[in-house]
Amino acid sequence: MRRNLKRNIVIAAVLVFVGAAVYLNWSYNNRWGKADSAMAAAEDAAMAAAQEEYLAASAAGGAVPTAYFDTARLTRQSARDEALSLLEMACDDDAVSQEVIDESMRQINSMAAWNLQENLLENELLAKSFADCVVFVSDDGVTVAVPAPLEGLTETQVAQITEAVIANTDYGASALNIIEVKS
Repeated sequence: MRRNLKRNIVIAAVLVFVGAAVYLNWSYNNRWGKADSAMAAAEDAAMAAAQEEYLAASAAGGAVPTAYFDTARLTRQSARDEALSLLEMACDDDAVSQEVIDESMRQINSMAAWNLQENLLENELLAKSFADCVVFVSDDGVTVAVPAPLEGLTETQVAQITEAVIANTDYGASALNIIEVKS
């Protein structure tokens, strides 16, 4: 009889833990909602603003602001933060389906993976003797901004950038956009 009592207590404890796990999973998943297209638009607008700043500086005499790379990194981070904020706001909707939850989680995972790839690529390019760089990874491909002399990047430098992108991402050379920041 004592043996059955122990077994029943163990079974009850396991059921309580399973029930708690199901509840926690349910409550966690209800925090996420449908992603808003404004998230992608905000990120695109921030990158477009950084590129417009660069083009305006280039047209005004070819001198690129010394803080171009810092500004581009800040713009990239601000865009990601705003996108994440919009995603979280969209997730607060009470009428959320599992499909929306899954898509939201996929987008958050993608943003985290892109951030890791950007940091890895920036560090690798700095190690390959580029003075500075900014990398932007998205669903559409990879954009790399690097300082370049007035005559442009050499074939070797372009090959180094291409090799780094191909080795560290799932993108091919056709999805790579290199922006030469003239100094």
